[in-house]
Amino acid sequence: MSSIDTLPPLRDVINTHDLKARKSLGQNFLLDLNLTAKIARQAGDMSECDVLEIGPGPGGLTRGLLAEGARHVLAIEKDKRCLPALTEIADAYPGRLTVIEGDALQVDPLAHLTPPIRIAANLPYNVGTELLVRWLTPREWPPFWQSLTLMFQREVAERIVAKPGSKAFGRLALLAQWRADARIVLQLPPEAFTPPPKVSSAVVHLTALAEPRYPADPEVLNRVVAAAFNQRRKMLRSALKGVAPDIEDRLLAAGLKPTDRAEQVPLEGFCALAREVAKV
Repeated sequence: MSSIDTLPPLRDVINTHDLKARKSLGQNFLLDLNLTAKIARQAGDMSECDVLEIGPGPGGLTRGLLAEGARHVLAIEKDKRCLPALTEIADAYPGRLTVIEGDALQVDPLAHLTPPIRIAANLPYNVGTELLVRWLTPREWPPFWQSLTLMFQREVAERIVAKPGSKAFGRLALLAQWRADARIVLQLPPEAFTPPPKVSSAVVHLTALAEPRYPADPEVLNRVVAAAFNQRRKMLRSALKGVAPDIEDRLLAAGLKPTDRAEQVPLEGFCALAREVAKV
């Protein structure tokens, strides 16, 4: 296995710093540096961009991003055990890597980033979905990021790119495809990771649209689709009864049938319903 830089192989880094992956932190480490560089390339030309990375762990993807030419990488890591390994990477790439110890759900990265900004991460399984929803639903749009290149469990990745009528279609597909173009660009088997997870993984690349495909308040849309898909088999009038007291009237005003089920409703229909609900 060749290396992408002059730093030690990741397996040696993990042994040196005793970095056994912790299930409580949703950690699964990629040890193949050629593979982490391949993932980094999915983010596109980063030479004029700052890159935000969440959960770098021992720094496999971090090294890939830097080796592939990222102008600057901001890595947010909750596990303090990983900080010495990340410091070694920062020393090898002077001035191009900033590491912040903290919880990605609580740290505001914008004070440390200069636009244009891209996000690339092998997201910890336990916070990945929440971070994605946050990045897709800010009140102001376009967002601070140009693109997201994110690794998820394959099932989650398929939910992000799913189409109406499919079993995987739901909240993540609607929010992602409302404001971005989303596609799966890479699939990885469990044995690519240490320890191997029980499921396959996939990398999704999302490019922010200049404007949402249809107008809607992001907070209201998120609330409506979350309620609609919380009980998928129920008719909309039942699933959404807590959203508005006269939900049947709102559904009809949006051009939807109260007897429809959530998986039958396309993005345009949910955006129309969110606009009606916002009038309450």
